[in-house]
Amino acid sequence: MGISQRPWSLDRRTVLKSGVAIAAAQFTSPFIIQARGETPVRIGMVDPLTGVLSALAQSEVDGAKYAEAEINKTGGILGRQVELLVEDSANDVGTGVQKTRKLIDRDKVDVIFGDVNSGIAYAMSQVTNEKKIFHIVPGGHTDPITGSNCKWNVFRVCNTTTMDANAVTPELVKKFGKKWFFVTPDYAYGHTLQDAFVKALSKAGGTYEGDMLPINATDFSATLIKAKAYKPNVLLNNMGGLTQINCMKQFTQFGMQKDMALGGALFELESIKACPPDAQTGWWTMEWWWNQPNVPEVVKFVSDYRAATKKTPSARDWFGYVSMHTVRLAAASAKSLEGPKLAKAVEDMELPPEVALQPGKVRYRAGDHELMPNIFVGEAHPPKSGADDVFTTSTLVPGEQAAGSVADTGCKMVEPA
Repeated sequence: MGISQRPWSLDRRTVLKSGVAIAAAQFTSPFIIQARGETPVRIGMVDPLTGVLSALAQSEVDGAKYAEAEINKTGGILGRQVELLVEDSANDVGTGVQKTRKLIDRDKVDVIFGDVNSGIAYAMSQVTNEKKIFHIVPGGHTDPITGSNCKWNVFRVCNTTTMDANAVTPELVKKFGKKWFFVTPDYAYGHTLQDAFVKALSKAGGTYEGDMLPINATDFSATLIKAKAYKPNVLLNNMGGLTQINCMKQFTQFGMQKDMALGGALFELESIKACPPDAQTGWWTMEWWWNQPNVPEVVKFVSDYRAATKKTPSARDWFGYVSMHTVRLAAASAKSLEGPKLAKAVEDMELPPEVALQPGKVRYRAGDHELMPNIFVGEAHPPKSGADDVFTTSTLVPGEQAAGSVADTGCKMVEPA
């Protein structure tokens, strides 16, 4: 996951090495904390460091580790150093729940982050709600987390699937047409994303076909043959991580880019860079983008991040970074690490420019606990001025505009007893 064009290796040793390298760069280690006799603020993070979503998960961990070092260098949280404890959910719901309980019951964490996998994030939220632990979902997108299943203790950094679908649909319809084919993962994220796209497309008078495939699918040939026969204007590749990369490769191997456009919600920096040049294409959303030359805070952050980690930050790195700083800001406001007090402090909290890292006002909406950032809509392409220059933003869509009202989400927030 460096800034070279070498394709990613997702083997476990690479993932663990990356985590160790970041940890080694921290300014204060847990051993120094203990030597001082201080009790650290413990934050537990559960993410799929193995499996098809591991590259995305590792970036979230990298961003959180970077923020941990930054926060510890400037005095910690409530005058105490911060210790981030990371567990691998292995992209499995049962494992994710088990690791969450372990972090809370045995490791006595004050806060929980996770998971990239929306199904795991939702299952974790059942545990954190029961235990009254403040929980941030950095990168699990399925709508109910801050919609029909919203909880007083759960906040989310990444967009809902509805936000991403609403942001990019007008561009896809305008540029290519209203006949679409979906390739969608058969789990919580895929279901809500396709539902959101169908709703937005139907409003525009469009038609669609598609297939639901396993989250770890490897062979897309039958689905792509079906798509070719349907002759859509756009194929929407809604898969994630390694499965999305494999689908993109097979799409271009079949020469289908000559017959239809490509697009969808997310084609993330990690995934674009892992694709061959002819598969670095299509119109998508980025939930944060590193190349914002007119935002000085972003220019400084990207420069500092590259120097410390030897990589360019992606939206996933930003998710982890924002999550850590949200805890710092909330604790400073609440003067406490108690779940209910942290939650109250974050409701309608606006991120400062050096954390928001984009133009305009970025806040956690009180009604559903969803962060309201800009959504970067644009085009993926082979590298231009550098290995990470693989996306050009066409327009910024305000999060509030794409999200609709709190009533639209179905969230009915119940306060803690």
